[in-house]
Amino acid sequence: MAEQFIEDLGMSMQKSVESFTKDIATIRTGRANVSILDLVRVEYYGFPTPLREVASVTIPEPQQIMIKPYEKETLKAIEKAIQSANIGLVPNNDGTVIRLNIPALSEERRKEYVKLLGKYSENAKVSIRNIRRSANDSLKKDKSLSEDRQRHLESEVQKKTDEFIKKIDELAKVKEKELMTI
Repeated sequence: MAEQFIEDLGMSMQKSVESFTKDIATIRTGRANVSILDLVRVEYYGFPTPLREVASVTIPEPQQIMIKPYEKETLKAIEKAIQSANIGLVPNNDGTVIRLNIPALSEERRKEYVKLLGKYSENAKVSIRNIRRSANDSLKKDKSLSEDRQRHLESEVQKKTDEFIKKIDELAKVKEKELMTI
């Protein structure tokens, strides 16, 4: 029972790490990365659809993203979706494909993105701590556990928490280095 409890706890915390990873992937670094388009939703037959489902997205050059729609009629909708997504990129429509040129980031913009990274990092850590708190609460409510067993499980919960917070810190450090590299 206890092993399953700790395993479930680890899976919940892993979901927080995965969510954090998705969040930081959307932060621009000055190099082309298709994940910055993950939040773009295209109006496709009346439904908001992820961009990758209506077009192929490639990186022909380090500073450029090329979007080729599967149906030529969706070109205008894709262009409009990119503009309304407010990702800071201007779409260039040549009639068959849309090109997004990734400008180099200024020092000021890099620092803004590092602050945003810090917010994402703190939110992920808070999520993990909330999971820890609810796990400890459920351990305290379980009357079938002895005091020693409860303390042991609480220390296991803390070890898991420390492990996943360390993962968040490592991912944030890598992303910050990537952001600050010119």
